[in-house]
Amino acid sequence: MSRIGKLPIAVPAGIKIEWQTPLLKVKGPKGELSLTLHEGFDIRQESGRLVVMRPSDEKTDKALHGTYCMLIHNMVEGVSKGYVRELEIVGVGYKAEKKGENVLVFTLGYSHDVVVILPPGIKADIIQERGQPLRIRLESSDKQLIGQVAAIIRGLRPPDPYKGKGVRYAGEVLRLRQGKAKGKGKK
Repeated sequence: MSRIGKLPIAVPAGIKIEWQTPLLKVKGPKGELSLTLHEGFDIRQESGRLVVMRPSDEKTDKALHGTYCMLIHNMVEGVSKGYVRELEIVGVGYKAEKKGENVLVFTLGYSHDVVVILPPGIKADIIQERGQPLRIRLESSDKQLIGQVAAIIRGLRPPDPYKGKGVRYAGEVLRLRQGKAKGKGKK
């Protein structure tokens, strides 16, 4: 058995789980998520814990066993606590603004503004503090979705390896390259 697959998944109070083969629905204060499992997988609820059972010891079933356990764990954690991703915009003239509930408009040094429409389930806030880079805070109950949206936003203008300008994850460490050395070879 997979080491992750063996571990039971703790379900906090206030989380409702509905299991109707092959669909699992998890509801909580932060939202509702669903997952479709492959044929043969079973989920058992035992005293506030979930246990995922695999149908056989075939290689594909073993591989999916741990994957499903982590996906279900992330769903339970997402609907109970939620996930947060923060991005920073660094650069002179680079900015972002929120238009409406789900539209972000970025000015990133291109000849045009870049518009990003956020999918349902993502909430964005723009934070501007004096002396700090502009920050975008994304919140969601779906870990995969929030990671994908953060990667799309970062991909609009990845950090420059020489000056560090661009969109980066908060706390991301960049190794800046050295520029041209002036006057080293002159005699």
